[in-house]
Amino acid sequence: MKIIIKYERIVAVLLVAFLLSGCEDFLDLEVPNDRITSTTVYDDDATAWAALDGMYIQLFNTAFAAGGNASVSFLGGLSAGSYSLTSAVPDMEEFAGYKLEASNGLNLNLWSGAYNTIYMCNALIEGVAVNRVLSSDTREILEGQARFVRAFTYFELTNLYGDVPLVTQTNYTVNALESRSLQTEVYDLIQEDLNRAVELLDSDYRDNERTRANRFTALGLLARVHLYLENWEQAETYSSEVLAATDLYELPEDLNNVFLANSPEALWQLSPEGWGNSFTHTRDGNLLIRITTTGSPVDLSEDLLQSWESADQRREAWIGSFTTTAQTYYYPNKYKIRYNASGGNYTEYSMIMRLAEQYLIRAEARTRQGKLEQAVNDINTIRKRAGLEPVEFNTSLSQESLIEAVLEERYHELFSEWGHRWLDLKRTGKALEKLEGVEASDLLYPIPEDELLKNLNLTQNAGY
Repeated sequence: MKIIIKYERIVAVLLVAFLLSGCEDFLDLEVPNDRITSTTVYDDDATAWAALDGMYIQLFNTAFAAGGNASVSFLGGLSAGSYSLTSAVPDMEEFAGYKLEASNGLNLNLWSGAYNTIYMCNALIEGVAVNRVLSSDTREILEGQARFVRAFTYFELTNLYGDVPLVTQTNYTVNALESRSLQTEVYDLIQEDLNRAVELLDSDYRDNERTRANRFTALGLLARVHLYLENWEQAETYSSEVLAATDLYELPEDLNNVFLANSPEALWQLSPEGWGNSFTHTRDGNLLIRITTTGSPVDLSEDLLQSWESADQRREAWIGSFTTTAQTYYYPNKYKIRYNASGGNYTEYSMIMRLAEQYLIRAEARTRQGKLEQAVNDINTIRKRAGLEPVEFNTSLSQESLIEAVLEERYHELFSEWGHRWLDLKRTGKALEKLEGVEASDLLYPIPEDELLKNLNLTQNAGY
C-alpha cells in the first residue's frame, strides 16, 4: 500500500490529537469532564470513519500496543525471560530482574497508554449512541470496532495487573475516582463487548486491509478469553469458527511471509502509517533488530535459544544474528526492516493476532477435554509448517505431556509477540517453576505510583 495522505487521514489524526489532548493521565481529576464532546466528532459518515481510522492509527503510537520499549510485547518478554538485557537501563532491569517498583516509568507508560486507548473507545461508543446523523451501518461498525478494541485492551490490563478500574465512559470527574473492579467483573465486560462486536462486525476486511477488526478477529479473541477462563469447550468452538474461514485465512508456507502487510495469516495488524511521516518500518523491528552492538537494548535469552529442536525452521527464519569479534547477538527477526524512511510502500505491519495462535488455542482446549487425537492434529499443523516431525498419537500419550507440547509450541511460535510467554506461564501456574528469581508477588505488575497519588480510591497489588 502506498503512502497516500488523504483528507480523511488528516482529519483522523486531528481528531485523535483532540481526543488525547487532555488525557495523558487518563484518571486525572483535574481535567474537566467537558473537554471533549463526542457528538461534535461525527458530523457525517466520512468524519466518523476518519475518527475510527484515527483510533487505529493512534494505537500504533500508544505505548502498550506500539511494539516499543513500553509495550506489552517488550515488557512481557523481559518478564518471561525471553530477552537478556544488553544495556543498563534501570526501568528495564526492574522488569527483567523481578524488582519492579511502582515508580517505574515504563510501567506507567504501559498503563497510561492502555487507558488512553480505552478513553478513545469510550468516546466512539458514546458518539454512536447519541448521534442520529450517521447511517445505521456506520453506527454499528463503529460501535463494534470500539467495543472490540476496548475488550482487547482490558484483556491485556487485567492479565498484567489483576483487578483494574473498569471505566466505560468519558467523564473525567467520575473516572478519576474509580476504584479497582474485580477481575471477574472485568472479564464480564470483555465478554459483553466481544459478543456485541461479533453481532455488529462484518466478516470481511474493509478495503482488504487487516488493520481493523472484523467478526473473526472478535471470535479469535473470544477463543483466547475462554482459554484463559478455562472454558475449554467455548475456546474450542470459537477457535474452530475462525479456523473454518479458509477463504480469508491460511498459514503461509514461507515463514518469512507471515509478518508482511495483510498476510493471509493475520487476524489483525497495525500499519506503520501511524508514524505520520515517511517512516515505513514497524516499531517492533526498529527496537529489536540489531545492526550494531548498541542497536537494541536486548538480545534473545539463552533459555530461548537452547529450547529449539534442531530442525525447526522458525529458528532460522525468525531469529537474526549480529556478530562482533567479541560475541554474537541473537535477536527476534520476525520483522526484517529495522529502519526505512523512504516514504514508499508499507511492506510489514505489526502483527497483533494471527491464525497460528488459534490452532494452538484449539489444541490446548481439546487436550484439556481429553480430545487428544484431535489436539495432535492441530499441533502438527503448526509443526509441519516449521519443518518438524509430527507428534505421534498413540495410547501412551498423556494429557499432561501433550499440554507441555502445546506450551512449547506456543513458546516458539509466539515469542516476542504480545507477552504470550509471560501470560502462559502465569495462567498455567508454571512461572515460579520456570523463571529463576520470580516470586508470587511478581506475577502482577504494580499499579503505577502516580495513579495511586492522584486517586486515593486505588489500592496497590500485594508485594509493592
